[in-house]
Order: sequence, then C-alpha cells, then structure tokens
Amino acid sequence: MKSCNRQFGELFYQDGDKNRLETRYYWQAMIIWFQFAICAAVILFSGSRLSHCGELIAEKGGLSKSLVGLLLLAAIASSSQLATSVSSVVLHDLPDLAVSGLMGSCMFNMMVIGLLDFFSGDRPLSNRVHRGHVLTAGFGIVLIGFAAVDMMYNKYLPIVKIMNSMDPITLSFIPVYLLAMSLTFKFEKSRVLKLAANAPIEVSDDNGQSWTKLIASFIIYSVLIVSTSCYLPTLAENIQAMTGWGESFIGSSFIAITTCLPEMAVALSAAKRGSFDMAVASLLGSTLCYMVILAITDFCYVKEPILRHVSEASNLTAVTAMISMGIVIIALTYRADKKLLFMAVDAVALILVYLLANTLLFIAH
Repeated sequence: MKSCNRQFGELFYQDGDKNRLETRYYWQAMIIWFQFAICAAVILFSGSRLSHCGELIAEKGGLSKSLVGLLLLAAIASSSQLATSVSSVVLHDLPDLAVSGLMGSCMFNMMVIGLLDFFSGDRPLSNRVHRGHVLTAGFGIVLIGFAAVDMMYNKYLPIVKIMNSMDPITLSFIPVYLLAMSLTFKFEKSRVLKLAANAPIEVSDDNGQSWTKLIASFIIYSVLIVSTSCYLPTLAENIQAMTGWGESFIGSSFIAITTCLPEMAVALSAAKRGSFDMAVASLLGSTLCYMVILAITDFCYVKEPILRHVSEASNLTAVTAMISMGIVIIALTYRADKKLLFMAVDAVALILVYLLANTLLFIAH
C-alpha cells in the first residue's frame, strides 16, 4: 500500500512539474511574440513619420517625387535593415539570418508593389507609373544576380583579405549601385525637363514646419528605428529556438517583413495620395540599398566572406526576388489597360510568387 502511494505521489509531482513547465513555456512564448509585436509597431510608426519628414524636406528643396522616392525615402526606410544586418553579424554572429533577411526583404518589396495595385483604381499600377522604373528594376536584377552567383559558386572565388575577408563580387555592389543612381538621376532629370513645359514642378516652401523642426524630427525617428532594429536579431534567435525553424526562414519571413514595415508605410501612404511613382521608386530603390547593406555587412563579418555562411534557402529568396523583378519589368513594358476583375495579372503574379516561395521555405525547415 505504501509503495502504491509513493508511486502515485511521484506521478502526481511529475505531472505537476510538466504542467508548470508547459505554463512557463507558454508565457515565455507570449512575451517573445509580444516583444516582436512592439518592435514591429515602433518601426511601422517611426518609419511612417520619418518618411513624412523626408517628403516635407524634399518639398522644401523642390525635388521631383520619383527622385525623392528613389534616393531619399529608400535610404531612410532602409536604415532598419542596416541596423538589423550589422547587429546580426557583429553582436549575435548570425550571418545566415542577416543575408536571408536582406534577400527576403527584396522579395517582400516586390510583393508590396503587387499590393499597391489595390489603390490604383480601375487602371493597373503599371499603367499609372512611367517606364523609367525599368532602369532601377534592371539594376536590381543585376545586383541580386551577383549575390546569387556568389552564394552558389563562392568556393571558386578568391578572398580579398585586405577588406576584412570579403568576396570580390560583394565589393562590386557599391560601384554598381552608384552607377545605377547616376544613370537614374540623369534619366529622371531628362524626363522632368521634357515634361516641364506642360507640368512644371511646383516648389512649395510653406509646409508649416521649419528646417530645424524637420531635421530634429528626422533624427528622432531615425534613432527609434535603428535602436529597435538592433533588438530584432535577439528576438529572432529566441523564436528560432522556441519553434525549431531555421535562421533562413526566420530571416526571410519575420525579420524581412518587420524591417520592411518602413518601406511599406512609405509606399502605401504615397499610393493613397496618388503618388504612385514615388511609391514604386521607394520600393525599388530600397532593394538596391539592400545590396549595399549586404556589402557593408560582409565587411563587418570579419571571419570570412558572409555569403559562404548561408543556407540554400537564401538562394531561393534571391531567385524569387529576381523573378518578381522580371515580372515588374514585363508589366512596365506591356502596360496593360485593364485589370482582371479587381487586380492586374502582374499584381496577382507578384503576390503568388511571394506566397509560393515562403511556402517552400516553411516546408524546407
């Protein structure tokens, strides 16, 4: 009888310990996801306000909307990616997370272009923007293609020791980016001059805020985005340990989406105001900025070239981003006049490609 009572007591205490462990695990998971949601909310709010400050600064300076989206807003919105990628390799030693986050962000931005079609009325988005965006998308394919080749054949490439053990291909990202900006600036300048007679650019200096207030707001929201983004790799590592998902899936999904919230806020707010060229230019420009950030991240990862520490899943996100950019170029070249029901065919294709790629990533991990 005593033996039976002792066995029953042991079972009771084991079940109690198990329940306490499950409860503790549940609350830890809730805290992690809550922190992730807070970070996403801060980045979304700060990115939206930061982009608004950038637009006001551009209005005071008399810049065209496409150039504002491509140069100013893209660089502003990409600041969270820079903080996340560099902190992933410097503070947390997670190179695969950094690369997959950047490639996943490229893929996500193309999907957002598809979503913008919801705001373009009865005409497809590709029919409401000028063809000059093909130039930016083409350079995006070139840069991401370089990265894909590096990931697949890096063992045949030399290592540039003098530049913190970088690959020669990643060294070319910054010169190619500067070339893309130079050619795009010249193209946009020529396009605006041709349209100046019929639709001159109005320079408004009365936007209700002084230069001092605009710059102060710009700095405050920039600090909020950068500081919040530095905490994302820690949360991603905790989520990976909790769920068992791989770094590549976490980077290309959660981190990519969260750090792309500023870009999405900029694009959606611009599209709602009818500034479709600014919206598309900011998304394509951010994609080019990601490749520059990849080169900077490679420089900060001093062990060896960063693209030699990534999984095969990053190849999938890179190829998917190139396919999506190819769809964008086709849409901008063909310029369909009508939508299929409530969305254009190219917009549906961009969304489906993104969903299919993430499904494959989830299955693989």
